[in-house]
Amino acid sequence: MSTSKKKQINLNNKDNEKMIPWVEKYRPQTLDQVAFQDHAISVLKKSLQSMNLPHLLFYGSPGTGKTSTILALANELFGMELMKSRVLELNASDERGISIIREKVKNFARIAVSNSSEHSCPPYKIIILDEADSMTQDAQSALRRTMETYSKITRFCLICNYITRIIGPLASRCSKFQFKPLSFQHSMEKLKYIASCENVKYDKGVIEMLIEQSNGDLRKAITFLQSAARLVDSEPNKSSLENTRSISVELISEISGTVPDHIIQHLLSICFSSKSTPSQYHLIDQYVSEIVAEGYSANQVISQLHDSIVSNELISAEQLLREAFERQEPALQAPKQRLTDLEELHEFQGRKRKEFEDAIRRNRLAVGQWVRYAKWELEQKEFARARSIFERALDVDATNVPLWLHYIESEIKYRNINHARNLFDRVVTLLPRVDKFWFKYVYMEETLGNISGTRQIFERWMSWEPDEAAWYAYIRLEERYKEISRARAIFERFLALYPEPKNWIKWAHFEQEYGTPDKVREVFTNAIDTLGEEFMDEKIFIAYGKFETKLKEYERARVIYRYALDRLPRSKSEALYDAYSSFEKQFGDKEGIEETIMAKRRVLYEEQIKENPKNYDAWFDYINLEESSNDPEKIRNIYERAIVHIPPSNEKKHWRRYIYIWIFYALYEELETKDYERCRQVYKECLKLIPHKSFTFAKIWVLYAKFEIRRLNLSAARKYLGMAIGMCPKSKLFKEYIELELQLREFDRCRTLYEKFIEYDPYNCYAWIKYAELEHMLEDYARVRAIFELAIEEQHNLDMPELLWKAYIDFEFEEGEYDRTRMLYERLLERTQHVKVWISFAHFEFSVPDDLGNNPEDSKERARNVFQRAYKSLKEQDLKEERVILLEAWKQFEISNGDEKSLKAVEDQMPQVAKSRRKLDDGSYEEYYDYIFPTEDKKNFKLLAMAQKWAAENKKKQNTTEKPTEN
Repeated sequence: MSTSKKKQINLNNKDNEKMIPWVEKYRPQTLDQVAFQDHAISVLKKSLQSMNLPHLLFYGSPGTGKTSTILALANELFGMELMKSRVLELNASDERGISIIREKVKNFARIAVSNSSEHSCPPYKIIILDEADSMTQDAQSALRRTMETYSKITRFCLICNYITRIIGPLASRCSKFQFKPLSFQHSMEKLKYIASCENVKYDKGVIEMLIEQSNGDLRKAITFLQSAARLVDSEPNKSSLENTRSISVELISEISGTVPDHIIQHLLSICFSSKSTPSQYHLIDQYVSEIVAEGYSANQVISQLHDSIVSNELISAEQLLREAFERQEPALQAPKQRLTDLEELHEFQGRKRKEFEDAIRRNRLAVGQWVRYAKWELEQKEFARARSIFERALDVDATNVPLWLHYIESEIKYRNINHARNLFDRVVTLLPRVDKFWFKYVYMEETLGNISGTRQIFERWMSWEPDEAAWYAYIRLEERYKEISRARAIFERFLALYPEPKNWIKWAHFEQEYGTPDKVREVFTNAIDTLGEEFMDEKIFIAYGKFETKLKEYERARVIYRYALDRLPRSKSEALYDAYSSFEKQFGDKEGIEETIMAKRRVLYEEQIKENPKNYDAWFDYINLEESSNDPEKIRNIYERAIVHIPPSNEKKHWRRYIYIWIFYALYEELETKDYERCRQVYKECLKLIPHKSFTFAKIWVLYAKFEIRRLNLSAARKYLGMAIGMCPKSKLFKEYIELELQLREFDRCRTLYEKFIEYDPYNCYAWIKYAELEHMLEDYARVRAIFELAIEEQHNLDMPELLWKAYIDFEFEEGEYDRTRMLYERLLERTQHVKVWISFAHFEFSVPDDLGNNPEDSKERARNVFQRAYKSLKEQDLKEERVILLEAWKQFEISNGDEKSLKAVEDQMPQVAKSRRKLDDGSYEEYYDYIFPTEDKKNFKLLAMAQKWAAENKKKQNTTEKPTEN
């Protein structure tokens, strides 16, 4: 390629780039570039990561980034190449009718897409409908049905300024995001950035002026900036030194159509001058005319004048009303004229016609002037002149609807029927889409009794496929004249053009009044076949069911309701369910009512499961519902569907609810259906599914083993319990297995299992104690002692060693081995000096009988000796609270078994409670209660006694001094 050609291509690219609107050039390409809408961007990013995008509804002020956000999202989803085929962008304000939904939107939505190997993207398209609040309600309803039908392969994004103009059913299917107006700071930064990139110079205050004139609309502000840049010939390719001209505040004001402040101030000075005279109003009128002549909008002048008055508080509402009342001029009263002869009449008519003609000459487009002129001629009975004026007006504006109406009404008023017919023929030919002319035309002909002519007019009208109101007017005409067959034929043509559910229902009501039940059924059947499942509406079936109920055809009505419920989704059949429930309550039996309620709940559970397949509580409710119906096939189907949804991770907390589905399944097969082989398979499949290396469920193993025992298959029960202990041992498994063997009196197996249990968990006191109890039951005392001795050797690692010692001591005591018991207490005290051990030891010494079975006196002394040893030991360890507990137990012992002397000896050792303070590490003090024992802190105890005595004396003196005052 030659150098000249390359230069030419480069120049063309630069020119093309220069012609690109800055709004598109600086539009965000990714979601990260969209600013000041963090609440919406954060949610959209999560949807972008999961590729699961819902239908969207963006609403908010203009120029806040709604369209930019969805385009940036589409760009990140599909890439630049696939956006051409995956994204359809429409402006709903230009294409707002239902035909656009049925043609463009539906045709694009039904196209299936394939995944691209170059760019990973989701398997759906996006349709963007900008200014969706401009769509008609019929178009929005059609869009709702299209969204539901093609939701798997198409996502819709609706963009609007006012969310209240979006119908509720459509808005409820979208995730709604409100876009806040951009902050002043953000708008300023964005405009400065664009001006810097485009090498645009501007004066101080220009950016603030742009933001103020755009009213927060960033798109409008960027457009104003680009327009101003082109006017001052700013070139991005030149350096800043070459740009000699800059954008001024006055230029921005001119581009935005704002009236300069000095003009507004001058106008205010004229309005608030000291004198209020007619000449002042003339000056105001003249100055405003000059402003408008310069190209400024009168609305803009009024708006700025109002803002200036309000902001400066120049005038109050009371002042406005008072001055308006004071300055009002008396109404102009035209002089009364009396015409005495024909010459004066002609002169008057000529003068009035000249006035009308002059007014028309000044403004030919003022239709009201033409109408007043023609009506004046009609008052003069000059019909030919009036028609001439109307025709001249039609030459100026042939499509003016009010003008035609005045023309036609004038002919009808003066009973010129043929002229009116001619006018109607002309206007319906010229403006066939204006229904008002057709309605007036047929009304006139019917009023005149020309029924055949009326039908001809209706047929001409129907050829233009008008709205529904026109068809209903035609049908009502035939009804009034009892032409039922003609009305039925019109209904058929009408429904072929507008097959909406409400129109089918109206036809059915027509047949109910004039036809037969078979005709009504035929209408409803045709409606169901024509609409199909895509456009079917529950109202059709509700009306059909009520019709059959009215005829007492209850079985037909029940079949209709059930047929509809099986085919319509839950979201489109709520009213249908209510109607069916009401029907069954009125005309059904108990089983029918229950079946209705069950069907309603069944749909509810299906929706919950569809939303979250791992909602096991919903599965439980669904299973309970089906089990109440006693249909084994349905119940098994629900169980099989439920167990397929395995928890997502190998954490036991996620499996706890899921595992009960298997348990209920197995119990159902065993107890309800008596299918024992299927029950066995359920248990086996469940055990295969559980990740035993991570965790297990002992209840499943135990339930399966008990099932096999009930089936008298003991070997299988032992096999699976042994397998459970080998694969994933648990305390519960050992306990249940040992309990099983104990019931079977297999003591050798029990010993083996206890040994395995202790080998698995040697620090479990429960296993040691139960093993010893087994040997005790078998009266093998040597083995019992050996087991306890082995367990005691592991005391430091046992979970609850105190239970083990207690069991050992209780065993020796029950066997009457008191010396062994005493030795055990002594060994235990060597390891722990716990106060409860001392108290138990003392009670043991007292309970040891002699050979005659009585408690001798020396047993009390032995118990006291133990108490004394315990008190001495605890005193040496300075354990005050434990000493108090010991003394209380000793005191109770003496109360029950001692005398006054021994009891007093214990009471003398009881401490006094005193409140004291101690210093903490942080330098502060805290109060606490301390025990002062008389045997060791004699000095402190004596001081405490003196303090108590002093307090008592002071209280006594105070009481004696208060008595005289009371008297």
